[in-house]
Amino acid sequence: MRRSAEEVDVLIVGEGTYPYIRGGVSSWIHQLIQGMPELRFGVVFLGSKEEDYEGIQYEFPENLVYFTSHYLFQNVGDTEVTEPVPGRVDPELLEGLHGWFDGMEEGSMPEELSRLEFYNEEVRYEDFLHSKGAWEFIRRRYERSASDLPFIDYFWTVRNMHLPIWELAALAKGLPRFGVVHSPSTGYAGFLASLLSYDRKRPMLLTEHGIYTIERKIDLLNADWVSYEKPSLLQQPEEFNYIKQMWVNFFDRIGRFSYRRAERIFSLFDDARRKQLALGAPAKKCEVVPNGVDVPRLERLDWKRGDRIPHVVVLIGRVVAIKDIKTFIRAIRIATQSIEDLEGWVVGPLDEDPIYAQECKNMVETFRLEKQVRFLGYRSIDEILPDCGLVTLSSVSEGMPLSILEGFAAGLPAVTTDVGSCRELIEGGSEEDRALGSAGRVTAIADASALAKAYVELFENETLYRQSQQAARARVRLRYRKEQMIGTYRRQYEEAIRWQG
Repeated sequence: MRRSAEEVDVLIVGEGTYPYIRGGVSSWIHQLIQGMPELRFGVVFLGSKEEDYEGIQYEFPENLVYFTSHYLFQNVGDTEVTEPVPGRVDPELLEGLHGWFDGMEEGSMPEELSRLEFYNEEVRYEDFLHSKGAWEFIRRRYERSASDLPFIDYFWTVRNMHLPIWELAALAKGLPRFGVVHSPSTGYAGFLASLLSYDRKRPMLLTEHGIYTIERKIDLLNADWVSYEKPSLLQQPEEFNYIKQMWVNFFDRIGRFSYRRAERIFSLFDDARRKQLALGAPAKKCEVVPNGVDVPRLERLDWKRGDRIPHVVVLIGRVVAIKDIKTFIRAIRIATQSIEDLEGWVVGPLDEDPIYAQECKNMVETFRLEKQVRFLGYRSIDEILPDCGLVTLSSVSEGMPLSILEGFAAGLPAVTTDVGSCRELIEGGSEEDRALGSAGRVTAIADASALAKAYVELFENETLYRQSQQAARARVRLRYRKEQMIGTYRRQYEEAIRWQG
Protein backbone atom coordinates (compact mmCIF):
# COMPACT_ATOMS: atom_id res chain seq x y z
CA MET A 1 0.00 0.00 0.00
CA ARG A 2 1.90 3.03 -1.25
CA ARG A 3 0.90 6.57 -0.36
CA SER A 4 2.30 9.56 -2.21
CA ALA A 5 2.85 13.17 -1.21
CA GLU A 6 5.27 15.83 -2.34
CA GLU A 7 5.88 17.15 1.17
CA VAL A 8 5.48 15.99 4.77
CA ASP A 9 6.19 17.55 8.14
CA VAL A 10 7.90 14.48 9.62
CA LEU A 11 9.59 11.72 7.59
CA ILE A 12 10.24 8.56 9.65
CA VAL A 13 12.82 6.13 8.27
CA GLY A 14 12.55 2.72 9.89
CA GLU A 15 14.36 -0.58 9.40
CA GLY A 16 12.41 -3.82 9.75
CA THR A 17 9.60 -2.21 11.73
CA TYR A 18 6.40 -0.30 10.96
CA PRO A 19 4.04 -1.19 9.36
CA TYR A 20 5.01 -4.82 8.62
CA ILE A 21 6.01 -5.91 12.14
CA ARG A 22 3.77 -5.53 15.19
CA GLY A 23 4.81 -4.35 18.62
CA GLY A 24 7.93 -2.66 19.92
CA VAL A 25 9.25 0.11 17.67
CA SER A 26 6.27 -0.28 15.33
CA SER A 27 3.83 0.46 18.15
CA TRP A 28 5.91 3.50 19.08
CA ILE A 29 5.82 4.84 15.50
CA HIS A 30 2.07 4.26 15.31
CA GLN A 31 1.63 6.09 18.63
CA LEU A 32 3.56 9.10 17.35
CA ILE A 33 1.54 9.38 14.16
CA GLN A 34 -1.82 8.91 15.89
CA GLY A 35 -0.86 11.23 18.74
CA MET A 36 -0.13 14.21 16.47
CA PRO A 37 -3.00 14.42 13.97
CA GLU A 38 -2.08 18.04 13.21
CA LEU A 39 1.19 16.93 11.53
CA ARG A 40 1.61 15.17 8.20
CA PHE A 41 3.81 12.09 8.44
CA GLY A 42 5.69 10.03 5.91
CA VAL A 43 7.20 6.59 6.53
CA VAL A 44 10.02 4.91 4.62
CA PHE A 45 10.23 1.19 5.41
CA LEU A 46 13.54 -0.60 4.85
CA GLY A 47 13.39 -4.38 4.90
CA SER A 48 15.50 -7.39 3.97
CA LYS A 49 13.46 -9.23 1.32
CA GLU A 50 9.84 -8.73 0.38
CA GLU A 51 8.99 -12.38 1.09
CA ASP A 52 10.15 -11.95 4.70
CA TYR A 53 7.03 -9.90 5.55
CA GLU A 54 3.43 -11.05 5.47
CA GLY A 55 1.86 -7.67 4.83
CA ILE A 56 0.88 -4.44 6.50
CA GLN A 57 -0.18 -5.01 10.10
CA TYR A 58 -1.57 -1.56 10.95
CA GLU A 59 -4.41 0.57 9.67
CA PHE A 60 -2.82 3.78 8.47
CA PRO A 61 -3.94 6.97 10.23
CA GLU A 62 -5.23 9.71 7.92
CA ASN A 63 -2.24 11.93 8.65
CA LEU A 64 0.17 9.28 7.30
CA VAL A 65 0.22 10.81 3.83
CA TYR A 66 3.35 9.18 2.40
CA PHE A 67 4.55 5.58 2.56
CA THR A 68 7.07 3.57 0.58
CA SER A 69 8.98 0.35 1.17
CA HIS A 70 12.39 -0.76 -0.08
CA TYR A 71 14.09 -4.15 0.29
CA LEU A 72 17.85 -4.03 0.69
CA PHE A 73 18.66 -7.70 0.15
CA GLN A 74 16.09 -8.59 -2.48
CA ASN A 75 18.67 -9.46 -5.12
CA VAL A 76 21.47 -11.27 -3.33
CA GLY A 77 21.10 -14.65 -5.04
CA ASP A 78 23.74 -14.09 -7.71
CA THR A 79 27.06 -15.29 -6.27
CA GLU A 80 29.09 -14.71 -9.43
CA VAL A 81 32.35 -12.83 -8.95
CA THR A 82 32.79 -10.76 -12.09
CA GLU A 83 36.06 -9.74 -13.65
CA PRO A 84 37.36 -6.32 -12.53
CA VAL A 85 36.46 -3.38 -14.74
CA PRO A 86 38.58 -0.33 -15.59
CA GLY A 87 38.30 2.22 -12.80
CA ARG A 88 37.67 5.93 -13.12
CA VAL A 89 38.28 6.76 -9.44
CA ASP A 90 41.54 7.36 -7.57
CA PRO A 91 42.55 3.99 -6.02
CA GLU A 92 43.62 5.76 -2.81
CA LEU A 93 40.11 7.18 -2.43
CA LEU A 94 38.63 3.71 -2.91
CA GLU A 95 40.97 2.22 -0.32
CA GLY A 96 40.05 4.99 2.10
CA LEU A 97 36.34 4.31 1.61
CA HIS A 98 36.73 0.56 2.06
CA GLY A 99 38.96 1.04 5.07
CA TRP A 100 36.54 3.44 6.74
CA PHE A 101 33.43 1.35 6.12
CA ASP A 102 34.88 -1.93 7.34
CA GLY A 103 36.47 -0.26 10.36
CA MET A 104 39.71 -2.19 10.01
CA GLU A 105 41.69 1.03 9.67
CA GLU A 106 41.76 4.15 11.79
CA GLY A 107 40.78 7.48 10.32
CA SER A 108 38.05 10.06 10.27
CA MET A 109 34.98 9.79 8.08
CA PRO A 110 35.66 10.83 4.48
CA GLU A 111 33.72 14.04 3.91
CA GLU A 112 32.52 12.76 0.54
CA LEU A 113 30.19 10.32 2.26
CA SER A 114 27.88 13.11 3.41
CA ARG A 115 27.15 14.29 -0.14
CA LEU A 116 24.33 12.49 -1.91
CA GLU A 117 25.75 13.21 -5.36
CA PHE A 118 28.94 11.38 -4.37
CA TYR A 119 27.15 8.06 -4.70
CA ASN A 120 26.39 6.76 -8.20
CA GLU A 121 27.45 10.05 -9.81
CA GLU A 122 31.03 10.52 -8.59
CA VAL A 123 31.71 6.97 -7.36
CA ARG A 124 29.52 4.28 -8.82
CA TYR A 125 28.99 1.03 -6.98
CA GLU A 126 30.87 -0.69 -9.81
CA ASP A 127 33.85 1.57 -9.11
CA PHE A 128 33.71 0.85 -5.40
CA LEU A 129 33.53 -2.94 -5.72
CA HIS A 130 34.52 -4.05 -9.22
CA SER A 131 37.17 -1.62 -10.41
CA LYS A 132 40.72 -2.91 -10.71
CA GLY A 133 41.89 -0.72 -7.83
CA ALA A 134 39.12 -1.90 -5.54
CA TRP A 135 39.63 -5.50 -6.63
CA GLU A 136 43.32 -5.39 -5.77
CA PHE A 137 42.61 -3.81 -2.39
CA ILE A 138 39.95 -6.44 -1.54
CA ARG A 139 42.27 -9.23 -2.66
CA ARG A 140 45.17 -7.93 -0.54
CA ARG A 141 42.91 -7.54 2.49
CA TYR A 142 41.61 -11.08 1.97
CA GLU A 143 45.07 -12.59 1.65
CA ARG A 144 46.31 -10.75 4.74
CA SER A 145 43.35 -11.38 7.04
CA ALA A 146 41.03 -14.14 5.84
CA SER A 147 42.82 -16.38 3.35
CA ASP A 148 41.49 -19.56 4.97
CA LEU A 149 38.00 -18.63 3.77
CA PRO A 150 36.88 -19.23 0.21
CA PHE A 151 37.44 -15.94 -1.61
CA ILE A 152 33.87 -15.95 -2.92
CA ASP A 153 32.54 -15.95 0.65
CA TYR A 154 34.76 -13.04 1.61
CA PHE A 155 33.88 -11.10 -1.54
CA TRP A 156 30.19 -11.84 -1.05
CA THR A 157 30.35 -10.43 2.49
CA VAL A 158 31.94 -7.23 1.23
CA ARG A 159 29.31 -6.97 -1.50
CA ASN A 160 26.32 -7.53 0.77
CA MET A 161 27.68 -5.12 3.33
CA HIS A 162 28.10 -2.16 0.99
CA LEU A 163 25.48 -2.60 -1.75
CA PRO A 164 22.66 -1.10 0.39
CA ILE A 165 24.64 2.13 0.80
CA TRP A 166 24.39 2.85 -2.91
CA GLU A 167 20.77 1.67 -3.01
CA LEU A 168 19.88 4.04 -0.18
CA ALA A 169 21.55 6.93 -1.99
CA ALA A 170 19.45 6.20 -5.07
CA LEU A 171 16.29 5.88 -2.94
CA ALA A 172 16.95 9.23 -1.24
CA LYS A 173 16.62 11.14 -4.50
CA GLY A 174 12.94 10.28 -4.91
CA LEU A 175 11.70 10.92 -1.37
CA PRO A 176 9.42 13.88 -0.56
CA ARG A 177 10.39 17.18 1.01
CA PHE A 178 10.18 17.19 4.81
CA GLY A 179 10.49 19.48 7.80
CA VAL A 180 12.39 16.96 9.93
CA VAL A 181 13.61 13.40 9.35
CA HIS A 182 13.43 10.96 12.29
CA SER A 183 14.97 7.50 12.54
CA PRO A 184 14.28 4.99 15.34
CA SER A 185 17.73 3.40 14.91
CA THR A 186 21.17 3.83 13.48
CA GLY A 187 22.07 1.12 10.94
CA TYR A 188 20.82 1.49 7.38
CA ALA A 189 17.79 3.55 8.47
CA GLY A 190 19.98 5.99 10.35
CA PHE A 191 22.37 6.19 7.40
CA LEU A 192 19.54 7.06 4.99
CA ALA A 193 18.12 9.63 7.40
CA SER A 194 21.59 11.18 7.71
CA LEU A 195 22.05 11.37 3.93
CA LEU A 196 18.64 13.02 3.58
CA SER A 197 19.43 15.50 6.33
CA TYR A 198 22.74 16.45 4.75
CA ASP A 199 21.25 16.72 1.26
CA ARG A 200 18.06 18.62 2.12
CA LYS A 201 19.71 20.67 4.88
CA ARG A 202 16.94 19.76 7.31
CA PRO A 203 17.27 18.56 10.94
CA MET A 204 17.53 14.90 11.83
CA LEU A 205 16.34 13.27 15.07
CA LEU A 206 17.52 9.84 16.19
CA THR A 207 15.77 7.67 18.79
CA GLU A 208 17.42 4.37 19.70
CA HIS A 209 15.06 1.89 21.33
CA GLY A 210 17.82 -0.65 21.64
CA ILE A 211 21.42 0.17 20.82
CA TYR A 212 21.58 -1.00 17.22
CA THR A 213 25.31 -1.67 17.08
CA ILE A 214 25.19 -3.78 20.24
CA GLU A 215 22.11 -5.71 19.10
CA ARG A 216 23.78 -6.55 15.79
CA LYS A 217 26.63 -8.15 17.73
CA ILE A 218 24.05 -10.44 19.33
CA ASP A 219 22.06 -11.48 16.29
CA LEU A 220 24.78 -11.70 13.63
CA LEU A 221 25.20 -15.38 14.50
CA ASN A 222 21.66 -16.01 13.28
CA ALA A 223 21.48 -13.50 10.42
CA ASP A 224 20.69 -15.14 7.08
CA TRP A 225 22.58 -12.47 5.18
CA VAL A 226 25.96 -13.56 6.59
CA SER A 227 26.92 -15.74 3.67
CA TYR A 228 29.80 -17.75 5.11
CA GLU A 229 28.15 -21.06 5.95
CA LYS A 230 30.95 -23.60 6.38
CA PRO A 231 29.67 -26.39 8.68
CA SER A 232 30.47 -25.44 12.26
CA LEU A 233 32.53 -28.58 12.93
CA LEU A 234 34.89 -27.57 10.10
CA GLN A 235 34.97 -23.91 10.98
CA GLN A 236 37.88 -22.34 12.79
CA PRO A 237 36.66 -19.74 15.34
CA GLU A 238 38.89 -17.00 13.95
CA GLU A 239 37.44 -17.50 10.45
CA PHE A 240 33.87 -16.75 11.37
CA ASN A 241 34.89 -14.09 13.83
CA TYR A 242 36.64 -12.10 11.11
CA ILE A 243 33.48 -12.06 8.97
CA LYS A 244 31.39 -11.16 12.00
CA GLN A 245 33.83 -8.45 13.02
CA MET A 246 33.64 -6.90 9.56
CA TRP A 247 29.88 -6.53 9.97
CA VAL A 248 30.14 -5.26 13.54
CA ASN A 249 32.73 -2.66 12.51
CA PHE A 250 30.59 -1.63 9.55
CA PHE A 251 27.52 -1.02 11.72
CA ASP A 252 29.67 0.84 14.23
CA ARG A 253 30.92 3.18 11.50
CA ILE A 254 27.53 3.98 10.00
CA GLY A 255 26.20 4.39 13.54
CA ARG A 256 28.82 7.07 14.14
CA PHE A 257 27.78 8.64 10.84
CA SER A 258 24.24 8.97 12.25
CA TYR A 259 25.43 10.28 15.61
CA ARG A 260 27.49 12.91 13.84
CA ARG A 261 24.58 14.23 11.79
CA ALA A 262 21.66 13.99 14.24
CA GLU A 263 20.52 17.23 15.82
CA ARG A 264 19.20 15.36 18.86
CA ILE A 265 19.89 11.77 19.96
CA PHE A 266 17.30 10.14 22.21
CA SER A 267 17.42 6.97 24.27
CA LEU A 268 14.75 5.37 26.43
CA PHE A 269 16.69 5.11 29.69
CA ASP A 270 19.92 6.37 31.19
CA ASP A 271 22.02 3.23 30.77
CA ALA A 272 21.26 3.29 27.05
CA ARG A 273 22.39 6.92 26.94
CA ARG A 274 25.70 5.92 28.52
CA LYS A 275 26.16 3.23 25.88
CA GLN A 276 25.49 5.77 23.14
CA LEU A 277 28.21 8.00 24.60
CA ALA A 278 30.63 5.06 24.63
CA LEU A 279 29.86 4.44 20.95
CA GLY A 280 30.66 8.02 19.98
CA ALA A 281 27.47 10.02 20.48
CA PRO A 282 28.20 13.62 21.59
CA ALA A 283 26.96 14.18 25.14
CA LYS A 284 25.42 17.58 24.35
CA LYS A 285 23.05 15.94 21.84
CA CYS A 286 21.83 13.10 24.06
CA GLU A 287 18.58 13.04 26.03
CA VAL A 288 16.42 10.37 27.66
CA VAL A 289 12.76 10.16 26.59
CA PRO A 290 11.01 7.06 28.03
CA ASN A 291 8.31 5.17 26.21
CA GLY A 292 4.74 5.72 27.27
CA VAL A 293 1.48 3.77 27.16
CA ASP A 294 -2.21 4.60 27.23
CA VAL A 295 -2.68 4.15 30.97
CA PRO A 296 -6.44 4.96 31.24
CA ARG A 297 -7.32 2.46 28.50
CA LEU A 298 -5.14 -0.29 29.94
CA GLU A 299 -6.44 0.24 33.47
CA ARG A 300 -9.81 -0.98 32.23
CA LEU A 301 -8.19 -4.39 31.64
CA ASP A 302 -7.07 -4.33 35.29
CA TRP A 303 -10.65 -3.68 36.40
CA LYS A 304 -11.87 -6.49 34.15
CA ARG A 305 -9.60 -8.98 35.94
CA GLY A 306 -10.75 -7.84 39.38
CA ASP A 307 -9.15 -9.47 42.39
CA ARG A 308 -8.32 -12.73 40.60
CA ILE A 309 -4.67 -13.79 40.30
CA PRO A 310 -4.66 -16.17 37.32
CA HIS A 311 -1.72 -18.57 37.37
CA VAL A 312 -0.76 -17.52 33.86
CA VAL A 313 2.62 -16.05 32.93
CA VAL A 314 2.52 -14.23 29.60
CA LEU A 315 5.50 -13.46 27.39
CA ILE A 316 4.55 -10.94 24.72
CA GLY A 317 7.15 -10.90 21.97
CA ARG A 318 8.39 -12.34 18.73
CA VAL A 319 9.42 -15.98 18.78
CA VAL A 320 13.06 -15.35 17.92
CA ALA A 321 16.38 -16.23 19.50
CA ILE A 322 17.02 -12.79 21.00
CA LYS A 323 13.85 -13.26 23.11
CA ASP A 324 15.23 -16.60 24.41
CA ILE A 325 11.86 -18.35 24.39
CA LYS A 326 13.61 -21.63 25.18
CA THR A 327 14.65 -20.39 28.61
CA PHE A 328 11.04 -19.35 29.25
CA ILE A 329 9.86 -22.86 28.35
CA ARG A 330 12.39 -24.37 30.76
CA ALA A 331 11.27 -21.96 33.48
CA ILE A 332 7.63 -22.98 33.08
CA ARG A 333 8.66 -26.64 33.25
CA ILE A 334 10.41 -26.02 36.57
CA ALA A 335 7.68 -23.81 38.02
CA THR A 336 4.89 -26.31 37.28
CA GLN A 337 6.54 -28.68 39.72
CA SER A 338 5.40 -26.26 42.47
CA ILE A 339 2.23 -24.83 40.89
CA GLU A 340 0.43 -27.55 38.97
CA ASP A 341 -2.08 -25.32 37.21
CA LEU A 342 0.55 -22.81 36.01
CA GLU A 343 0.48 -21.91 32.33
CA GLY A 344 2.94 -20.01 30.15
CA TRP A 345 1.58 -18.13 27.16
CA VAL A 346 3.76 -16.91 24.29
CA VAL A 347 1.94 -14.12 22.49
CA GLY A 348 3.66 -12.97 19.34
CA PRO A 349 4.38 -13.88 15.72
CA LEU A 350 6.08 -17.18 14.93
CA ASP A 351 6.98 -16.46 11.31
CA GLU A 352 10.03 -14.22 11.69
CA ASP A 353 12.34 -17.17 12.42
CA PRO A 354 10.35 -20.35 11.55
CA ILE A 355 13.26 -22.67 12.36
CA TYR A 356 13.67 -21.28 15.87
CA ALA A 357 9.90 -21.30 16.40
CA GLN A 358 9.74 -24.96 15.43
CA GLU A 359 12.60 -25.75 17.80
CA CYS A 360 10.60 -24.13 20.60
CA LYS A 361 7.52 -26.17 19.73
CA ASN A 362 9.62 -29.32 19.63
CA MET A 363 10.98 -28.51 23.08
CA VAL A 364 7.45 -28.20 24.44
CA GLU A 365 6.58 -31.60 23.01
CA THR A 366 9.77 -33.18 24.35
CA PHE A 367 9.01 -31.85 27.84
CA ARG A 368 5.34 -32.88 27.47
CA LEU A 369 4.21 -29.35 28.26
CA GLU A 370 1.54 -29.02 25.59
CA LYS A 371 -1.10 -28.19 28.23
CA GLN A 372 1.17 -25.76 30.10
CA VAL A 373 2.88 -23.81 27.30
CA ARG A 374 0.72 -22.25 24.60
CA PHE A 375 1.85 -20.42 21.46
CA LEU A 376 -0.98 -18.02 20.70
CA GLY A 377 0.50 -16.01 17.84
CA TYR A 378 -0.44 -12.38 17.60
CA ARG A 379 -3.35 -11.45 19.88
CA SER A 380 -4.70 -8.15 21.10
CA ILE A 381 -3.48 -7.38 24.61
CA ASP A 382 -7.06 -6.34 25.44
CA GLU A 383 -8.00 -9.96 24.95
CA ILE A 384 -4.98 -11.47 26.73
CA LEU A 385 -4.03 -9.40 29.77
CA PRO A 386 -7.25 -9.74 31.83
CA ASP A 387 -6.60 -13.50 32.01
CA CYS A 388 -2.95 -13.27 33.06
CA GLY A 389 -1.24 -12.95 36.43
CA LEU A 390 2.33 -12.04 35.49
CA VAL A 391 4.07 -10.54 32.46
CA THR A 392 7.58 -11.77 31.72
CA LEU A 393 10.55 -11.42 29.40
CA SER A 394 13.43 -13.89 29.07
CA SER A 395 15.28 -11.81 26.47
CA VAL A 396 19.03 -11.48 26.04
CA SER A 397 18.61 -7.90 24.80
CA GLU A 398 15.89 -5.27 25.14
CA GLY A 399 15.39 -1.53 25.09
CA MET A 400 12.38 -0.32 27.05
CA PRO A 401 9.80 -3.06 26.41
CA LEU A 402 6.28 -1.75 25.91
CA SER A 403 4.89 -5.12 26.97
CA ILE A 404 6.14 -4.55 30.53
CA LEU A 405 4.67 -1.04 30.67
CA GLU A 406 1.37 -2.27 29.26
CA GLY A 407 1.35 -5.07 31.82
CA PHE A 408 1.98 -2.58 34.62
CA ALA A 409 -0.92 -0.39 33.52
CA ALA A 410 -3.12 -3.49 33.39
CA GLY A 411 -2.15 -4.41 36.98
CA LEU A 412 0.44 -7.11 36.28
CA PRO A 413 3.76 -7.43 38.12
CA ALA A 414 6.72 -8.43 35.93
CA VAL A 415 9.56 -10.92 36.00
CA THR A 416 12.34 -10.18 33.50
CA THR A 417 15.95 -10.81 32.73
CA ASP A 418 18.39 -8.03 33.58
CA VAL A 419 18.49 -6.41 30.14
CA GLY A 420 17.84 -2.93 28.82
CA SER A 421 15.69 -0.83 31.12
CA CYS A 422 14.00 -3.81 32.81
CA ARG A 423 15.68 -3.35 36.19
CA GLU A 424 14.80 0.34 36.18
CA LEU A 425 11.19 -0.45 35.26
CA ILE A 426 10.80 -3.03 38.00
CA GLU A 427 12.90 -1.56 40.80
CA GLY A 428 12.78 2.13 39.90
CA GLY A 429 15.36 4.63 38.74
CA SER A 430 15.32 7.87 40.74
CA GLU A 431 15.03 7.95 44.52
CA GLU A 432 11.37 8.97 44.23
CA ASP A 433 10.76 6.14 41.78
CA ARG A 434 12.46 3.51 43.94
CA ALA A 435 10.37 4.58 46.91
CA LEU A 436 7.33 3.15 45.10
CA GLY A 437 8.73 -0.34 45.68
CA SER A 438 9.54 -3.29 43.45
CA ALA A 439 7.08 -4.22 40.70
CA GLY A 440 8.34 -7.79 40.42
CA ARG A 441 11.67 -9.55 40.07
CA VAL A 442 14.78 -9.29 37.87
CA THR A 443 16.93 -12.34 37.10
CA ALA A 444 20.12 -13.14 35.25
CA ILE A 445 20.03 -13.92 31.52
CA ALA A 446 19.42 -17.58 30.54
CA ASP A 447 18.67 -18.65 34.14
CA ALA A 448 15.49 -20.71 33.89
CA SER A 449 15.64 -21.70 37.56
CA ALA A 450 15.72 -18.07 38.69
CA LEU A 451 12.77 -17.17 36.47
CA ALA A 452 10.80 -20.14 37.79
CA LYS A 453 11.63 -19.26 41.39
CA ALA A 454 10.34 -15.71 40.84
CA TYR A 455 7.10 -16.93 39.27
CA VAL A 456 6.46 -19.28 42.18
CA GLU A 457 7.39 -16.70 44.81
CA LEU A 458 4.99 -14.08 43.47
CA PHE A 459 2.10 -16.48 42.95
CA GLU A 460 2.46 -18.20 46.33
CA ASN A 461 2.91 -15.03 48.39
CA GLU A 462 -0.20 -12.94 47.85
CA THR A 463 1.08 -10.09 50.04
CA LEU A 464 4.21 -9.81 47.90
CA TYR A 465 2.11 -10.06 44.74
CA ARG A 466 -0.22 -7.23 45.82
CA GLN A 467 2.70 -5.00 46.81
CA SER A 468 4.34 -5.60 43.43
CA GLN A 469 1.04 -4.96 41.68
CA GLN A 470 0.60 -1.61 43.43
CA ALA A 471 4.17 -0.57 42.61
CA ALA A 472 3.61 -1.45 38.95
CA ARG A 473 0.44 0.63 38.76
CA ALA A 474 2.00 3.61 40.53
CA ARG A 475 5.22 3.60 38.47
CA VAL A 476 3.55 3.57 35.08
CA ARG A 477 1.16 6.35 36.14
CA LEU A 478 4.04 8.49 37.38
CA ARG A 479 6.63 8.11 34.62
CA TYR A 480 5.40 6.22 31.58
CA ARG A 481 2.22 7.83 30.27
CA LYS A 482 1.75 8.14 26.53
CA GLU A 483 0.80 11.81 26.70
CA GLN A 484 4.15 12.63 28.32
CA MET A 485 6.08 10.97 25.49
CA ILE A 486 3.92 12.49 22.74
CA GLY A 487 4.27 15.95 24.28
CA THR A 488 8.06 15.71 24.28
CA TYR A 489 8.26 14.68 20.63
CA ARG A 490 5.68 17.24 19.58
CA ARG A 491 7.93 19.97 20.99
CA GLN A 492 10.96 18.47 19.25
CA TYR A 493 9.15 18.27 15.90
CA GLU A 494 7.78 21.79 16.13
CA GLU A 495 11.21 23.20 16.95
CA ALA A 496 12.87 21.26 14.12
CA ILE A 497 10.23 22.25 11.55
CA ARG A 498 10.68 25.93 12.45
CA TRP A 499 14.47 25.61 12.12
CA GLN A 500 16.00 27.65 9.32
CA GLY A 501 19.46 26.45 8.33
